[in-house]
Amino acid sequence: MFAVFKRARKATLSAIAAISTFALAACDPIAIGGGPTINTSKPVPVALLVPRGSAQSGDSVLAQSLENAARLAIADLQGVQIDLRIYDTAGDPTRAAAAATEAVNAGARIILGPVYAEAANAAGIAAARKGVNVLAFSNTTSIAGGNVFILGPTYDNTARRLTAYAKAQGKNNILIAGGNNASGLAGQTAIRNAAAQSGVNITSSIGYELSQKGVINAIPQIRSATGSGGVDALFLTATTAGALPLLTQLLPEAGVKPTDVQYIGLTRWDVPAQTLALPGVQGSWFAMPDPGKARGFRDRYEATYGNAPHSIGGLAYDGIAAIGALVGAGKADALTAAALTQGAGFQGTSGIFRLRPDGTNDRGLAIATIQEQKVVIIDAAPSSFSGAGF
Repeated sequence: MFAVFKRARKATLSAIAAISTFALAACDPIAIGGGPTINTSKPVPVALLVPRGSAQSGDSVLAQSLENAARLAIADLQGVQIDLRIYDTAGDPTRAAAAATEAVNAGARIILGPVYAEAANAAGIAAARKGVNVLAFSNTTSIAGGNVFILGPTYDNTARRLTAYAKAQGKNNILIAGGNNASGLAGQTAIRNAAAQSGVNITSSIGYELSQKGVINAIPQIRSATGSGGVDALFLTATTAGALPLLTQLLPEAGVKPTDVQYIGLTRWDVPAQTLALPGVQGSWFAMPDPGKARGFRDRYEATYGNAPHSIGGLAYDGIAAIGALVGAGKADALTAAALTQGAGFQGTSGIFRLRPDGTNDRGLAIATIQEQKVVIIDAAPSSFSGAGF
């Protein structure tokens, strides 16, 4: 996936930003709140960094999808002019840093992308030298902060939505089961943090190695934990491409039935479609973007370009939508950190979203279940940030 690299960077960015703001203030005005001023009566220069040129399979398709989505968003803006400039990074951190430097030197007032976390980290450091903010397509929270905001969906956001919903449904005691790999451990941490915010009790957390033997060995531990601790929900970090099929087969066979203990999934359990036929997923809860809005974007993209968008292509549309909404207000500080993190958020391809001061994001998610091998929405995605899950 696109978030495969992690690097802590906040202290470095803060130091660079502080020094750079002082050094460049005389020739390149920096608005209070972190970001350059803009002239809203003229086209706003926006740089889009895409992984075109990479040797990695699929990156050229992803790059084109991001560019297409950005141009589709620009066409939807009313009264706002965007001067979109495309830079290829080949998915490489060094090239991403060079592209970001070239972009800000050419006048870019904000950067969209890159995709991969290490490249986004490098671009953020380069852009910080002129106080320019970066809206990266990554979902790796460790690179967020300073002048870097991530647009990708995060475990933290999903866990907050699901634990809040569980609390509202009276599920107060949750057992976590997750892989011992980086993704599984990050998911377990996100669930624990979200539970603390929602007032839900985590009874225990059981890890397993990502192998058939590892999953099989974890089944007795999970069964014992659900039977002795008053557990009323089991929160799984597993993916449909990983341990989920085996877990949802073995757990019910071992007596941990979804009719007795509520299964909750941190990842999407509706893709691929054959997952819907697994007996153990029936009645489960998981979160997903607003299906109506996501379908509307996909249909419009296909009608315009003749093919489906990449699974994360819509993030470029979201970035342009946010920029357009802020620039449309006619304020010179529209692209500062303070403006980007305004609480009301923005309308994106899959519903509402907003950027948080720590560089991460909130996205309005629906709660879904699986009934008779079909996805059913049981709690609609919120239409504003005063709604469910917030």
